[in-house]
Order: sequence, then C-alpha cells, then structure tokens
Amino acid sequence: MKRSITRLLMAPSVIMLLVWMIIPLSMTIYFSTIRYNLLYPGQNNFVGLMNFEFFITDPGFVPAVSNTLILLLSVLIITVVLGVMLSALIDKPFFGQGIVRVLLISPFFIMPTVNALIWKNMMMNPVYGIFAWISESLGFEPIDWLSSYPLVSVIIMVSWQWLPFAILVFVTALQSQDTEQKEAAQMDGATGWHIFRYLTIPHLARPIAVVVMIETIFLLAVFAEIFVSTGGGPGYDSTNLAYLIYNQALLQYDVGVASAGGLFAVLLANIVAIFLIRAVGKNLTV
Repeated sequence: MKRSITRLLMAPSVIMLLVWMIIPLSMTIYFSTIRYNLLYPGQNNFVGLMNFEFFITDPGFVPAVSNTLILLLSVLIITVVLGVMLSALIDKPFFGQGIVRVLLISPFFIMPTVNALIWKNMMMNPVYGIFAWISESLGFEPIDWLSSYPLVSVIIMVSWQWLPFAILVFVTALQSQDTEQKEAAQMDGATGWHIFRYLTIPHLARPIAVVVMIETIFLLAVFAEIFVSTGGGPGYDSTNLAYLIYNQALLQYDVGVASAGGLFAVLLANIVAIFLIRAVGKNLTV
C-alpha cells in the first residue's frame, strides 16, 4: 500500500519528465525523415533516410566528427591532469590560500560567450593581445592564433573554463582524505611524490570519474566558443558536430538534414558514454 501511494505521488513528475523528453525527440525523428527546407516551405514530402545520407556525405562531416573527438579528449586530459596537480598544490595550507582558491574557481562562472570574447580580443588578438605582446617582447613575430591554430585556440578557451570545475571537485574530495594515513606514510619515509602517487591519486579515482563523465556531456555540445571566435573555420578546421548542425539548420535552412545530424550526435554521445562508463565508471562502485 505504501509503495503504491509513493508511485502515485511520483507519477505526475515522471509523466511530465517523459513528455518533456519524448516530444522533442519525436519531432526530431519526424523532421529527419521529411524534406523540410525553409527555402521551399511547401515541399515536405517523405524522404526516408536521405537526410542522413546528405549529412554523412557533407564535406564537413568527417572534420566535424574528428574535431569533436579531439576537442573532447584534449580538454579532458588538460582539465584532469592540471586539475589534480593544482588541487594537490593548493590543498596544503599557505598564506592567501582562500583567495587563490577563489581565483582558480572563478573562470567556471563566466559565460561561454564572454569567455570566447575575452580570449579572442584580449589574449589571442595578433595586434593588441597579450600573447602578441609577449611574442614581441621576446623578439618573435605575433601569431594569429584563431587563423593559424583554430582548433588549438578553441581547446585552450574551453579548457580554461572547465579547469576550475575539475579543481572544485578535486579540492572538495581532498578535504576528506585521511590525514593520519599521510602522516603515517611520512613517518615511514615516504616522499611527497610517493604520497601523491599511492595515496592522493587513488583517493581521487571517483572524483576523476565524475569529472570525466560530467564534462563529456557538455564538451560534446561545445558551440558558443566556436561561434564567437573562429566561426568553424578556416574551412572546417574548427567545426564540430554542434556547429555543423547549426550550419545546416540556420545557415542553409535545412531543418531535415539538421535533425538527422542531431540524431547522429545523440548516437555518438551514447557511444562515447558507453566507452567512458566501461573505462572509468567502475571507479564509482569501488
């Protein structure tokens, strides 16, 4: 009886959640099977899998998929490695520790569009950017980062914004680390590297798995940084799946092909999630 009442009380929320998820997905599937181009409003005939064929054979498809995976893996490696190292450094008490922590975490609260504008105009601008000033001070020619290294530039922008999230999770996790275990290791002659390798890293196994999974969800849909800074170019050098879908929907007005691309992105996200769950998800059950 109690279980039935509980399910009855939960039913409205569950039904609302299902409706909220199923209706947009159903519309996307429907649009992906018809010819729905806003330039030809009266021609909405059924085309089957033709939209998927058009999307997959698009010249930007292969670069978009590869750029999406390169961006994902690069940002994950940068944020996890630097996040663990910086978290271990600021975990020890020192003067101004609170201020340093706030400064390291602050970039996470900056909107992606503002983040891209800061890096585009203040850091990477080849005329008056900080990187250009450093290059000229050292006697080198300034580099036009957004034109010469567009994907690397986007990786730097996204990593800068997501590194604070990793630091926040890792610093919080280090607060629960057993200090007596560390003190015992020091008394036995363990060096700082040994403590970091055999105590800190295993302690951060679960937080690392959580950071990887959460970041993956958002990194597969990076858009604002690319839209504001490189526009997907030059050519398709910095185009990812999210930007390619935007290009099909709002620049070429082909909603049908864009819907097919959206479904492909969902499929890719699920494939990546399966590999991540197998690779790091086991840490959550230890």
